[in-house]
This record gives sequence, structure tokens and C-alpha cells, in this order.
Amino acid sequence: MQNSILKYVNWSKAVFTAFILASSVTGSVSAQTATAETKTAVGTTKNWGTVDGVSIVGLVQGPSAAVADLQIACVFEYTDGDIFNPPALPKDLNGMVHLDEALKGIITDVRKTGKFKGHALETLLITPPKGSLSSKKLLLIGLGDRNSFNAELMKEVGSVAVREALKLQVKTASFASDLKDAGIDSPTALVAGNVVLGAFDAYRIQSYLNEKHFSDKIKLQKLILLAGPSFFTVAGSGIQDAITKLNTK
Repeated sequence: MQNSILKYVNWSKAVFTAFILASSVTGSVSAQTATAETKTAVGTTKNWGTVDGVSIVGLVQGPSAAVADLQIACVFEYTDGDIFNPPALPKDLNGMVHLDEALKGIITDVRKTGKFKGHALETLLITPPKGSLSSKKLLLIGLGDRNSFNAELMKEVGSVAVREALKLQVKTASFASDLKDAGIDSPTALVAGNVVLGAFDAYRIQSYLNEKHFSDKIKLQKLILLAGPSFFTVAGSGIQDAITKLNTK
């Protein structure tokens, strides 16, 4: 009787172990498949919707290669090697590194020397040498201290971005938050949505002034939101939520 019980226990353990191993393998394969499925090809573009006649477009592209009248990029207060060393993304995935290299290190130079401190909402307008970027102008916006970053800040960043775009009277503006590049584990959908909400706060104020004849004619037609291959779909969900909110106001 005891031998029979022992055999049954050993058999049960073997079956349980096999089940766990099988489940682990299946889960691992599923996770890999999910990861692969969430990656979107570079160059993919999608019109997420329209607010007040302005198209809001998603694009899988780095800020150095995106075509626009104005490229907007965000940086934190400088720490030594912050865009090159972990937790920043590796060079081949890091749009800020590509942007800095395309401009022969000028972004690192102005940050490292303190000429641009990167305080929250601080701005710096750069005119790139011909052929260095796909955009005509580059606007840097500071994000402040990386250790105290809060996604709510991105509403104000979006407002500053569009306010400056309207001052420059550009037709197309491209926006890169660069949070993932910097190694910040930020809530992608919330960040993207907040940028759009803040952008149209600024846009609508300027539109109001324009209606009252206290503003130049608004030329902005397209706002492009850049995202990495792994974050395009998630960012899009946040952008669409923001568009829905704005269009019901």
C-alpha cells in the first residue's frame, strides 16, 4: 500500500513539473510573439485624427530624420553622458543621439557648458546647417530634473511647443518627447495624450486671439507625434483619447 502511494506521489510530481515547464515555455513564446507584434516598422505613419482643422499624425521615426518645418525635441537637465549611457537607450535606438550627432555634438555642447540648462519649459531654437536634419528648425524644450519627472508636465510642454510653432508660423511641427531615449520608464499613452491636450490649449488660445484680430494668421496644418517602433500603438491610444476629449469640448 505504501509503495503504491509513493508511486502515485512521484507520478503526480512528475506531471506537475512537466506542466509547469510547458506553461513556462508557452508563456515565454507568447511574450516573445507579443513583443514582436507590438513593434511597428520605421517609417510607418498614421493620421490619428483631426482637431480644429489640424491633422494629428503618428510617425515611427527619429527626430533627425522626420520631415517638418519645425522639429521639437525634449531634454532633461544635463548629467554627464546622460544621452549615451544606460539607462538611456542604445545608440542604434536612441533618436536623441542621432540628433546630436547630425548636429556635430552641438546639443551636448550647449547642455554641458550650461548655455542651455534644460530647466522645465526652457526653450532653445536652433537653425540646423543645410542637409544636417530633415527639418528646417529645431526647438529644444527642457524637462527639468529627470528624478522628479511627472507626466503632467507634458501638458505644459505641449503648450510651449505649439506656442513656439505658431510664433514661427510653420505649417508642420514634429514632436519627440525623447523620454524613452533618456531611459525614463514613462507612461507612454498618458504622455502622448498630455502633449496633445496641452498643444491644443495653446492653439485654441491663439485661435481666440486671431478671431478678435489680436493675432497673426495661424498656419499650422499638421502636428506629427514621433514614437519608437515598440511604442507607436500605445502612444496612438493616448493620442486618440486626447483627440476624443478635445473634439467633445
